[in-house]
Amino acid sequence: MFFRSAALLASLVTASLAADPAVPSLNVPACPKKGTVVYETSVPDRTSFPKTQVDLCYDKSAIHLTFTAYNETNFFYNASAMTNDAIYNFEVMEAFIYHGKQDPQHYLEIEIAPNNVTYNAFVYNPSKVRAAGAEFGHEFITDIYGYGMQTTTKLDHAKKLWTSNFRVPLGIFNIDNGAACGTDWRMNFFRTIVSPATYPNQTLGGWSPPNLASFHITPYFGHVKFI
Repeated sequence: MFFRSAALLASLVTASLAADPAVPSLNVPACPKKGTVVYETSVPDRTSFPKTQVDLCYDKSAIHLTFTAYNETNFFYNASAMTNDAIYNFEVMEAFIYHGKQDPQHYLEIEIAPNNVTYNAFVYNPSKVRAAGAEFGHEFITDIYGYGMQTTTKLDHAKKLWTSNFRVPLGIFNIDNGAACGTDWRMNFFRTIVSPATYPNQTLGGWSPPNLASFHITPYFGHVKFI
């Protein structure tokens, strides 16, 4: 997810981050059990936000994530967008994933839209806050099936609900089959809401909401342990 305006990007120059912001933690069990996060907090002002849920588990070869967007009224996406296009300008649910305990400077970003189109990239963010003028880059995963990723999405307009499943192979984090138990991770989860009437202005929500309208502030990534 990238900045929506130059003003937001420039604001990082003077932003003051807490040295150790308080971040949430989650234990994730082996499938079929699930670890669950639910967030209803906006980014960055921490006001009320539509309920959003992420269920996680792992097996010998992959992380399995289920994103659920409640109170969905728009289901707004760009029908012409393809893999790794700017789907983040519309409605998406997202995960940022890093294998390790520290605030990461290199991590996986995955996004999924209501029509099951995805954005998938390894992000290089050595400033850890996407600071103005600092190096920042991404390497797209264009062949998601070659990477062993799998996605499905189901929309329920009557219930104002959409659910997406995302399989992420452990091998891309250099974890061998069957070796995930006991590993430590840093993750964060986000959702963007926008309608045709309000586009391009978005409402942002997150599990561990940073203090700026940027998702690339890694000291705010939560602590996750596979148990």
